[in-house]
Amino acid sequence: MNSRPFELDALIASHQYGHALPRGFYTSQDIYNYDIAQVWNRNWLWAGHVSQIPNPGDYFLFDYGPESIIVVRDREGEVRAHLNVCRHRGSRVCTEQSGNTRVLVCPYHAWTYELSGKLRAGHNMGEHFDPSKFGLFPVQVSVFKGLIFVCADANTPSLDPVLSQLSPFVEPYGLNDLKVAHTASFPVPANWKLAVENYLECYHCGPAHKEYSRSHSLKSPQDMAGLVEPLKARAEEVGLTPGELALVGAAAPTPFTSGYYRRYPLYQGYKTGSKTGEALAPLLGTLKGFDGGATDFDVGPLNWFLIYSDHMVGYRFIPRGLQETDIQVVWLVRAEAEEAQDYNKEDLTWLWHVTSLDDERIIRHNQSGVNSQYFKPGPLGEMETSIQDFYDFYFTMISPEPEQRMAGHG
Repeated sequence: MNSRPFELDALIASHQYGHALPRGFYTSQDIYNYDIAQVWNRNWLWAGHVSQIPNPGDYFLFDYGPESIIVVRDREGEVRAHLNVCRHRGSRVCTEQSGNTRVLVCPYHAWTYELSGKLRAGHNMGEHFDPSKFGLFPVQVSVFKGLIFVCADANTPSLDPVLSQLSPFVEPYGLNDLKVAHTASFPVPANWKLAVENYLECYHCGPAHKEYSRSHSLKSPQDMAGLVEPLKARAEEVGLTPGELALVGAAAPTPFTSGYYRRYPLYQGYKTGSKTGEALAPLLGTLKGFDGGATDFDVGPLNWFLIYSDHMVGYRFIPRGLQETDIQVVWLVRAEAEEAQDYNKEDLTWLWHVTSLDDERIIRHNQSGVNSQYFKPGPLGEMETSIQDFYDFYFTMISPEPEQRMAGHG
């Protein structure tokens, strides 16, 4: 565990509620290292979908910061996860991003692990060597309707209380019955928190996202207000639950286990997030038609999804270094949908490709300005309240006594 940075308490004390964070939160290597230890290692992270590992021995890697996690389907068909760190001298065990294997073999000294993580063999280690003590470090796994979440910390609370409440809202979309159609990564030279903050507000959508703003009313609360009630009626007609669920802030069971669901309207003439407004892929799940809406769906404080009637988009903002972040975008469609026949990949990915390029540009410029020694945090606007919610979560994670703060949460 990384030690607490000496400047952290002063930075926290200097933060003015309702304002952006002080400069050091985005520019200090010690703060970044502490973020990985206190935030990323202790929270549930969306790693992928079960369709990526359909068979025993199938695996893929999920990486963030200095960490790497092996997500694998074992011989019994269960999804497991292990830290990708050999128990001998620390080598990466899996070096390919995905594949199929009978056992997990470290390429350095050939220590061999079962898919369960148990050490099968470590040759020439002497008669007193006990293999049972040197299995791969286990990682918590939670599979929710096909979505695989992992957490490196064994003490982090279960997601189940939140997932049970989210379940009826997302059931019509058939998330189990999806497959990954495309994944893209947009590297941005910025701290991960700036990327998250950008995603959490649409104050920038009008000025920065011209294509998005043509179809999504979220960019204009005044426009959206008059479109919400008609959408609720249409949503019910196609088989969706029109309600909302906001297990965030004080309403979350714990700071680690928040959840959110809200359906909001697209502008008239748009069935989905497409250039023309027309459908992009077959309808999801049991939906009977297009209601002209989109769903914001969050699981935990670091995992975001946008569900249209015909596809889902997942977002990750993966830290790679102090000012290196990957904006990862994953498009998912019905499992039986065939590319070129049921969907065109370029059309499917168009909106969030151009929007992510916009985001890379504005986040990059944001970091450049924050790096200035003249930067002074300004006030958050009315469309940026979710950023303060993120700050509340973040300060809970990095506080000196997080367990005591968690005990009083809610």
